[in-house]
Amino acid sequence: MSANENSFFLSGDHLSPAARAKKERLEQDPAARADIMTYLDGMEVISSDICQKVMTEVESYDPAVYTAKEVTAALNRERLGIEDFKALLSPAAAPFLEDMAQKARLETTKHFGNTVYLFTPLYIANYCENYCVYCGFNCYNKIHRKKLSLEEIEHEMAVIAQSGMEEILLLTGESRAQSDIAYIGEACKLARRYFRLVGLEIYPVNTDEYRYLHTCGADYVTVFQETYDKTVYESLHLAGHKRVWPYRFDAQERALRGGMRGVAFSALFGLSDFRKDALASALHAYFIQRKYPHAEISLSCPRLRPIVNNDRISPRDVGEAELCQILAAYRLFLPFAGITVSSRESAAFRNGIVKIAATKISAGVSTGIGDHESKYNEQKASDDAGDEQFEICDNRSLSAMYREMADEGLQPVLNDYLYM
Repeated sequence: MSANENSFFLSGDHLSPAARAKKERLEQDPAARADIMTYLDGMEVISSDICQKVMTEVESYDPAVYTAKEVTAALNRERLGIEDFKALLSPAAAPFLEDMAQKARLETTKHFGNTVYLFTPLYIANYCENYCVYCGFNCYNKIHRKKLSLEEIEHEMAVIAQSGMEEILLLTGESRAQSDIAYIGEACKLARRYFRLVGLEIYPVNTDEYRYLHTCGADYVTVFQETYDKTVYESLHLAGHKRVWPYRFDAQERALRGGMRGVAFSALFGLSDFRKDALASALHAYFIQRKYPHAEISLSCPRLRPIVNNDRISPRDVGEAELCQILAAYRLFLPFAGITVSSRESAAFRNGIVKIAATKISAGVSTGIGDHESKYNEQKASDDAGDEQFEICDNRSLSAMYREMADEGLQPVLNDYLYM
């Protein structure tokens, strides 16, 4: 383990002697960790060739071999192939960022007009059984854990709905014990009373469980692979169900088989080589869309943010210019895909990128548990609110964001779905 990786780890002073000893074994002895490719009991294995297709392309990708000539050729094509996309992600494309942005803007306008979709996330629990060393929710972190009751969930939803928001994304920590499928399903049923569109960002589940959650009201599922680099993945996910790399990879396909209308893909940029992770995320979406042409496909593009008890976490080599390059390349390669930029980024960056490539942004965001009353109504936060997963950068309210988007000549959209 490198010194850089070692800086992620927390002291563990609050742990019992047995828990501290287990944590130290996981950190210091790779043999103490489970194999990341071995499924655990209860995990569904599906037959699919998508993973092999994605990883074959990623493992053969050398960003350094591409030249300005290949970047220019890609920019002159009406539709990009995989090799063109690889060129636009390469360092050789950096001097062409303005050209990429202009062409991406034309593509975005062609397919989405000047609309920007707004949604808000609602964290309903922060209990987690995984040891992911970069996450504020990890099971060894000393934070205030909280799981909202159904009454508290409905109260949070009512507060959010009063702002005019019509799309919500429900999130939990990855704990089946504390946030089981029945609990998440009831939260979906409540969400359907208040919102027109309901998304889920929860631990990966089996096809029949996704089918059940869809019947409860969920429309789409977001799953972050975090990094597609198996070596880095192994070093950062030391324990828990999330350690099983292929089960996580196949989550979107299981969700579509379970009837979900849409799925979203992402890596967490800054954990590993961001160019390869961006390539893998887009190809994952690309091959899924070819296999399931009815599915609504979208990409997210989060970078690392500081977390509770650790302010040393920051993106590795991923500045705003690099992020803009990724997003412009995404738009040119997947012109019909939705692209979401989270509140991890600054208001200035988000205001700019929605004019180029992004189609969806979050507003009125809190990554804590049970604190929307204080955030939306300017009341004192409850001492019982659960701790946040990470620090956000853009704190604007829905009304402020809506107003700024409109002032820029954009059309903020809260919902465009009709249920028959």
